[in-house]
Amino acid sequence: MNTAEDTVVEAIDGTNVAPQAVARWRRVAFIVGLAGAAVAAIGAFILREQFWSAYLLATIYWLQIALGCLGLAMLHHVAGGRWSGLIRRWMEAGAMTLPLLTVFCVPLFFGISTLYPWANPEIVQHSEVLQQKTAYLNVPFFVGRTIFYFLIWNGLALGLNRLSHAQDRTGDPQLATRMQRLSTVGLILYVLTCTFAAYDWLMSLEPEWYSSIYGLIFIAGQVLGALSVAVLGLRVLARRNAGAKAWVQGFNDLGNFILAFVMIWAYFSFSQFLIIWSANLPHEVTWYYRRLNGLWSVVALVLVLFDFAIPFLALLSRSFKRKAQLLSGLAVLILVGRWIELQWLIMPAFQPESVRLPWVDIALLVAIGGLWVSLFLRIWAGKAPLPLHDARLGEVNEHADGFTPAEQSA
Repeated sequence: MNTAEDTVVEAIDGTNVAPQAVARWRRVAFIVGLAGAAVAAIGAFILREQFWSAYLLATIYWLQIALGCLGLAMLHHVAGGRWSGLIRRWMEAGAMTLPLLTVFCVPLFFGISTLYPWANPEIVQHSEVLQQKTAYLNVPFFVGRTIFYFLIWNGLALGLNRLSHAQDRTGDPQLATRMQRLSTVGLILYVLTCTFAAYDWLMSLEPEWYSSIYGLIFIAGQVLGALSVAVLGLRVLARRNAGAKAWVQGFNDLGNFILAFVMIWAYFSFSQFLIIWSANLPHEVTWYYRRLNGLWSVVALVLVLFDFAIPFLALLSRSFKRKAQLLSGLAVLILVGRWIELQWLIMPAFQPESVRLPWVDIALLVAIGGLWVSLFLRIWAGKAPLPLHDARLGEVNEHADGFTPAEQSA
């Protein structure tokens, strides 16, 4: 007898990736990750101060994608439709990598005094602004907040994953309601915790500077990263049947959502810049001054091109959004843009005069990324490629030629 997963694979006309291919990709990603970790370990001894900023950059980069996946998974259960039903498995897999990223974030506790000026008593002693913020910016409270954030995120991811498994197994319609209720509360907690996490991990690198929009920019970037992963995942599913209406419409819908969040990200970013620059306050303007002078101004221009101009202009075209190859290429460009933005946000706090790209930055990005991708593929391959009892997939059937995720027990 075929398993339920085999049935779904047959139902989508062989569009799922062969298990052997997934296993091969997992092995390659794992080996690449280990190789990157070995190189990064050398950097930890040779470039000790640069190591911590590079480690923060690499960890936050992959964490933002996982958090974006969690947010989109919850959005699906609250208000999703055809587009989110097709990518739900990829979002669940991304969210379930949060336990691994929790482990990766633990070493950052040992680099707090190197990364954050507010953790250095001598610097605090000579700054009236930092003295006023010590009730919030202190090491014990920082560690406690970080632990709280990860408890919330992991709890939401594990809870949704458990209910999703039960839905596949039993088909109980009440489980969809339970996931919707959990996601409704979860989305509120997600926005609040991600906002404060952005303040803690990134904005407090330069603690005399403050922006109330900063957290929203961080969240919009998370969603863009997750949507880019979703586009690549949808292409994997649709690679042998890309012309079917369900897949074409799926790419079109994802393209529309990426366009929306590109504009949201640009709106928040420009609003922050306009408000701070027009106010002309020394502490706030200095933050932008560092990032808009010298080679950092070139990085800012590249960031605008990768994260706004190119995606915005490309996604205005309906035909572009409906072509898997073009949209996938744009998704890769956006993922590169997410890394450039984090470079622009983090590194001027440590090297304001020049732009340097130490090899340890790349090594850590590859190390954490390789292990993350390996776990992501393992989690994704452990379920049917599409939810077996998701009512929203009925909307897909209206656009697919006989597409029916049938259920069958072993």
